[in-house]
Amino acid sequence: MKQGAILSILALPLVVLIAAGLRRIRFTLRNRTFELKRDNFNTLLARNNPYYRSLSNTDRERFLRRVMLFMEAKEFKYIDIEPEETMPLLISAAAVQLTFGLEHFLLDHFRTIYIIKDKYLFGLYNMPFEGHVSEDGIYLSWAHFLREFSNYSDGQNVGLHEMAHALTYVNFTVREGRDYTFHDQFVAFSAVGRPIFERMQAGESIFLDPYAATNYQEFWAVCVETFFEKSTAFKRQLPDLYSSLCVLLNQDPLTPRKVLTIN
Repeated sequence: MKQGAILSILALPLVVLIAAGLRRIRFTLRNRTFELKRDNFNTLLARNNPYYRSLSNTDRERFLRRVMLFMEAKEFKYIDIEPEETMPLLISAAAVQLTFGLEHFLLDHFRTIYIIKDKYLFGLYNMPFEGHVSEDGIYLSWAHFLREFSNYSDGQNVGLHEMAHALTYVNFTVREGRDYTFHDQFVAFSAVGRPIFERMQAGESIFLDPYAATNYQEFWAVCVETFFEKSTAFKRQLPDLYSSLCVLLNQDPLTPRKVLTIN
């Protein structure tokens, strides 16, 4: 055996020890940051996010830790708007709300979230956008994000809508961050959802917002908005579709714990 190979084998335990030490340091620093920011973040989320406000103290703790991990994993870029501490916090909370019942919640493919002051033009489209998802990131109009979370009963929520698009992008367009349970359960959701979508495309008036008939991706995103903002009516009007969403997302907004099975 060559001397270099012997040295590599001898050095391996040291490399492993260093890596373990770095992980402990990161864990300690993350916990310290969490303790320092917990009260402030709890106050901001309780004020601005109705879903978070309805959680127990134990579930708030779990939610907050996920939010901080999500924020840490993303770069937030600001377009025509001055950064504020609440921006990455509330946007991360929208992502965590959607994925609170899932094991993989970081939407790993997306490294960058773009926060834009108001509606904006994109590509060749003439209609202004409130948000969109593309290969390079998640884009959100801050004005509409705030407005639609402040009115949490109309079924319109661009934050949840775009995070829904991001979730299916991660699970069906790329493989990075894929949640295989969600991926497989989406088939069962579609078995219920596709016929309803096709009826809407044929012109039938359904409980869901008519925008859901645009295409199946928009149907999915509108279902998510309605699932969280008009839960009671959704369950009453479309019980099978509502139940399939509960299974797919592993949560039910109408239950105190929200999450059905803790991962």
